Amino acid sequence: MGSDHVTRRGYLGGVGSVVAAALAGCTTGDGAGGDASADTLDQESGSEAQFTRQPEEAESPYTRVYRETIGSVVLIRISTDRGRTGQGSGFVYRDNYLVTNAHVVGGQTEVQVRFSDGEWRSGTVVGTDPSSDLAVVEAADSPDYATPLPIVDSPPTIGNEVVAIGSPYGLEGSVTSGLISGVNRSIPAPNGYTIPDAVQTSAPVNPGNSGGPLVNLDGRVEGVISSGGGDNLAFAISAALVERVVPALIEDGEYRHAFLGVSVATVTPEVADREGLDEARGVLVRGVLENGPSDGSLRAGDVITGIGDREIDSREALSSFLALEASPDETVEVSVVRSGDTQTVEVTLGAQPERR
Repeated sequence: MGSDHVTRRGYLGGVGSVVAAALAGCTTGDGAGGDASADTLDQESGSEAQFTRQPEEAESPYTRVYRETIGSVVLIRISTDRGRTGQGSGFVYRDNYLVTNAHVVGGQTEVQVRFSDGEWRSGTVVGTDPSSDLAVVEAADSPDYATPLPIVDSPPTIGNEVVAIGSPYGLEGSVTSGLISGVNRSIPAPNGYTIPDAVQTSAPVNPGNSGGPLVNLDGRVEGVISSGGGDNLAFAISAALVERVVPALIEDGEYRHAFLGVSVATVTPEVADREGLDEARGVLVRGVLENGPSDGSLRAGDVITGIGDREIDSREALSSFLALEASPDETVEVSVVRSGDTQTVEVTLGAQPERR
C-alpha cells in the first residue's frame, strides 16, 4: 500500500486530480468572477426590465411558479478595474441578503443587483465560501416585492419536476424546466475541492444561470444552480448545504468545513478482492495527511465503514457526512476494518485547509 503518510501538497494535488467537471461560465477572462461576459451581451445594458409578468389566469404550473418567484430572483453584475464585466443570477434568502455563487462574484467586494422590475441596487459581498461555491450579497434597500424564497426542508426526490430561473447569457427572467435527475453528486468547487450532496437536474442551464434558484413546482428552493455539464446535465448546490453554509456567511463572512485529512476511494469489488475484504463496502484509506487530523488514528489500508451511527458505504457518503453533519474540532468515532479486524478509533476533525 506504500507509506502511511502523504505530504500536504501530495494530498491536495490528489484531491484536485479527481475533479473532471467544469463550472458553467466564468467567461470574464480575468479571474474576476461572473458567468457571462457583458462584452457579448450589449442587448442587456441600457435596456428596460426584461422580466415579464404573466397574466393571473394562466393555467400552466410553470407560469404559476414563475409568477410566484420571479420577484425574488435577481441579476448580479460585477465590474473590474480593467473595465471588464460579468454577470450571474441570485435570489433573496432573507431580509436584504441574496444568495449567489462564489464564482459569480469572484474576488469582488461590491456588485450591482438588478431586480425583476428593473431597479438597480448596489450590493456588498458579505461572505464567500469557494468550497461550496456559495456567496452572500447584501443589497441596499431591496424592493418590497423581493421577498425571500422558501427553502425545502426535506431531501430532494428523484423524478420531481423543477425549474431553473435566472439570466442565461443576460436574458433576464428566463425559465427552463426539467426533473431532479440524481442526488448526492460530487461537483467541482472553484478552489479545487469537490462539493458533495449536489442535485443533478435535466433543466437546461447556461452561463448566467449560475447562482439562481432551482425550485420545485411549489416554489421552494431545491438548490442553487452551480454548473452545467452538457445536454440535460446540470447541477445545483443542495438546499441542505445552503442552509448550513449561508447563515455562517451572513454572520461571520466565512464557513469552516470539517476535514478528516485522508485520501480515500470507494470500495469496489476489485478493491475488495485486492484488499482481501469480505464485501465491497466502505471507503479505502489510500493515504493519511502528515500532521493532519487523522494522523496517528487512521492508516493507509484501513476501510472506513461508519462514523458514529452513520454508515459510510461510499466516498460520496463520507463527503456528505463531513459537509452536512460534522464540524471542525468535533471528535468522532470512526469504524474501520484493519487487517481483517473491525475496530473503532477516535479522530478530532480539523478545518479544511485553503488550497494553494
